[in-house]
Amino acid sequence: MAALTAKMRGRSLFSRLTVPEKKLERRLLRNLELVEARLEDCAGRAADPRVTEIVGHLVAAGGKRMRPLLTLIAAEFGDSSAPGVIDAAVVAELVHTASLHHDDVMDRAAIRHGVPSVNAQWGNSVAVKAGNWLLARAAQLSAGLDASAVPLQAEASERLILGQIQELAGPARPEDRLSHYFGVISDKSAALISFSLRLGALQSGAPAHVGEVLAEYGEHLGVAFQISDDLIDITSSPSLLGKEQGKDLAVGVSSLPVLLVLSDADPRNDELRALLAGPEGLRGESRRRALALLQESRAMDRAGAIMNEHLAKARSALAELPVGPPRRALDGLCDFVASRKQ
Repeated sequence: MAALTAKMRGRSLFSRLTVPEKKLERRLLRNLELVEARLEDCAGRAADPRVTEIVGHLVAAGGKRMRPLLTLIAAEFGDSSAPGVIDAAVVAELVHTASLHHDDVMDRAAIRHGVPSVNAQWGNSVAVKAGNWLLARAAQLSAGLDASAVPLQAEASERLILGQIQELAGPARPEDRLSHYFGVISDKSAALISFSLRLGALQSGAPAHVGEVLAEYGEHLGVAFQISDDLIDITSSPSLLGKEQGKDLAVGVSSLPVLLVLSDADPRNDELRALLAGPEGLRGESRRRALALLQESRAMDRAGAIMNEHLAKARSALAELPVGPPRRALDGLCDFVASRKQ
């Protein structure tokens, strides 16, 4: 378990999650190790060693591994040792990693998981095609799972790409900015988290209604998780983030706190609104000043309250699941999202 243990000392979610039963903890740890080995194997399957280097770059950098962990926890509501459960968790992470390649191109990001982003190291075109390769590899694995796995992945990928297009296109009208934001994060973030849970339940043979409940839980958890990302981008240091602080401000992406400031006529936000009014992203002192003003604004508390509303809805969905360690682990994920700093 050396490879996974090393990653867990970094940013892995498992290292920060309280698992409510030792047997479940050991099983998840063992399965995550299998997922990690399978991920490395999948990244090494490219015919060209140069492609292997590129697509393996972010895989090797680690990450939270939240999506495969969700898949494995969902599988606990059925037979977690069923054939294909590990591959289902790998599919979830491959699709997520593909989305990171595309997002970093869209955001002109220079750092991801504490290492140079693929676009920064090899260029935008290579990054996009590497993301596409990962989606194709995920589809190959899905084809070997339950017959419903491919349609589930196709639906999740469609929503993911739709969310990316909507983000690039922007809202149709300025007054639609908040509804546009929630539409984007629902498709870009919540869809994949919901998919990860549904796929784990499906592959383990869990009852159909369990998969539906997990999907609803995942939609709300995904929205809350993205809002927490928005808050962390404003409050945490680059060393904790593993990427640039204020990245959204730098590329002109409107996070929830920014949108709440723009929709609030409070004169105390006049300076901040003026900084945010420009068509381009903020750099240097302008970004540092905007970050300081955002941190002091009421918008941070308002965004946090909206996040907590979605976490409450996620917990409410869990009430329909069987009582036991897997359900308590999912409830613990809500606690993690509410309190995370990176």
